[in-house]
Order: sequence, then structure tokens, then C-alpha cells
Amino acid sequence: MSTLKCYQEEERESQYGRVFAVSGPVVTAERMSGSAMYELVRVGYYELVGEIIRLEGDMATIQVYEETSGVTVGDPVLRTGKPLSVELGPGILGSIFDGIQRPLKDIGESSGSIYIPKGVNIPSLSRTEAWDFNPTNVRVGSHITGGDLYGIVHENTLVKHRLIVGPRCKGTVRYIAPAGNYTVEDVILETEFDGEITKHTMLQVWPVRQPRPVTEKLPANHPLFTGQRVLDSLFPCVQGGTTAIPGAFGCGKTVISQALSKYSNSDVIIYVGCGERGNEMSEVLRDFPELTCEIDGVVESIMKRTALVANTSNMPVAAREASIYTGITLSEYFRDMGYNVAMMADSTSRWAEALREISGRLAEMPADSGYPAYLGARLASFYERAGR
Repeated sequence: MSTLKCYQEEERESQYGRVFAVSGPVVTAERMSGSAMYELVRVGYYELVGEIIRLEGDMATIQVYEETSGVTVGDPVLRTGKPLSVELGPGILGSIFDGIQRPLKDIGESSGSIYIPKGVNIPSLSRTEAWDFNPTNVRVGSHITGGDLYGIVHENTLVKHRLIVGPRCKGTVRYIAPAGNYTVEDVILETEFDGEITKHTMLQVWPVRQPRPVTEKLPANHPLFTGQRVLDSLFPCVQGGTTAIPGAFGCGKTVISQALSKYSNSDVIIYVGCGERGNEMSEVLRDFPELTCEIDGVVESIMKRTALVANTSNMPVAAREASIYTGITLSEYFRDMGYNVAMMADSTSRWAEALREISGRLAEMPADSGYPAYLGARLASFYERAGR
């Protein structure tokens, strides 16, 4: 149980709000003046993860990404002052996360349960595992800016994890760590700009709703080979493009997306099960480690180039939206390294159903088939994050 019960009276008006109403995954809180849209909050004594989606005066409407049973009127709401973000660094590939990037394997080991406990707060990336860091030709006194490569970590035998300077950082190098083993929290680079010193670790934190910046989009002139001859001949795809697979339930859309994950000519695969059946995600987990590909004469498991974001249909509906944004942010991170990344979102229609449910609880004006009027804009902003 959390220690939120012990908050001080003077903190009540600054850092904490109070639950005013609860309606399924939607919680209304009062005393939230000073909050920002899409700010991350912790709801109730279990510290459930939530995100502010509407502000009216000092009232905030929060969509909670966990089960809200037990949350009552008057429970505290902790404001974090930062948006919903993901951790980027070595250790992503080969892992399986839930919709808000909590590592399911670590949660299972720590809780001893097949279910995710309420309010569990485990770091997405291991803080104790050491990675073999090798600096590039960056020296003390070099000028670097966002996107510059300063080191390489051999995450596994299939993928070299290229450490790049964050998009908003620039300056003169004051310190670069020598080659050796470091954790994701160890300082491996220090830069100075305008007299301000910034320390860099292997770990980057990035807000999921904000696309990583690019200078321009390159023309999509490289084919995406799916490994399925009927698709490559009749429905060719390009790297950097977007492809939709429409179809009714049970027609085999998931089979096609899994086949692309196994056989396409991509360097990294991010597979997002957004509202999918649990047995389909367990099938992916069972099949992928057994599948291999031959790279330079060496047989490797394709799980070494894959990260899974599992948000099955029995998990809270609000987390479906988070899982889509988590997956695309992880994909953009590996794209910035120069890799060809294939992201599978299975399926966006269930994300749209989640938007419809939350929109109904917010009493918004429905559009076609009960979906919210902003559904097209949400889908378009998601698809536009693809590109070379």
C-alpha cells in the first residue's frame, strides 16, 4: 500500500488534488488548478497511472490506465508535472511490455501472480544490468548536437544499439566515458552549453504523444518485402509507408501481421497487440523465440530484434491508446538510429472502440456509428508519424 495517506496539509493545495467522481476508467478530480493537458497523475492510494484529458476551472478529467475499482471520492490525486513518457535505451529488444511500458516479465517475477497488481511501479528498463559501452570518435572538446552518434552498445548479436544525443541537446563535450560496462543510469557523457552542464546516460525519456523531430521525410523508394509472394506481387509496400489490413473478425488479419513480423526485410520489429485476444499474444510469445533467421551464416532468434507491447482485450480500455503511442515512440527511437523498423498495431479498430467508450463517458457528441468526431484526426496524426 502506498504512503499517500500521510500527505501534509500544506501539500494538499499544491501537489495533490482530490477525487470528485469515478465513472469506469474516467475519474474527475478537483483542486487541480495549475495542471496541464496530458499530464501524468497518480490516482488514489494505489497510485494508479492516469492522464489528464480535460481541464475545466480547477476540475480535471483523467483517463486511468488501470482498473479503478476501489477508488472513492476524496482519494488523493498526485500531480507529477510531466507527461506520459517511455524509457528509451538498451534492453528494449527481446522484452514484453504492457500498454504503458511496464515490463510484464519483471512484474510476474516480483508479484508471483499471472495478473498485474494495482499501482505496480517497476522501471521499464533494468537498472542493474551492465552493458558493454564503446565510444565512437567523439573527443573532449568536440561539438555535438541532437542526433549525433557518440557510442555503441552491443545489445545482442543481432542489433547494435547506437547511442545518440537527444533531439533537444547540444554543446561541447566535457567528458566521455572510456569503453567498459555501465548501467543505464551511469553518466557516460557530459556536455556544456552556455555555461550549463548536462549529464547524459544511456537512458532517454520521451513523451509518447510528441513525435520525435525530423528535418524532412525522404522519398519512399525502397520496397518492404513481406515474405508473402501474394502481397509482394499484388499489394506491394514501401519502407516508410503505412499499410492497413481491413477485414472482418476471424479473417486472418493477425496471421498476416505476424507473418510480416517473422519474415519482412526490417531490422527491428515492434509488435503492438492493442486490444487483441490474449491467446493471440501468447501465440506470438510462444512462436517468436523458436523462429530463426540466418545473418552472415549465423542462425539467430528473431526475438532478438523484436519488442512486444501486449495490451490484451481484458486489460483496461484506456490503455489501448497508450499502447499505440508507446509502440510508435519505441519505433521512432530505433528509426533515429538508422534502422528500418516495422511496427504492427493489431488492431487500430479496437483502439477506435476504446476512444468511443471513453468519449461516451465524457458525454461528447457522437459522430458516425457512435465514434467521436475527432477519430479521423487521431488516426491521421498516428499514421503521419511513419516515414523514412
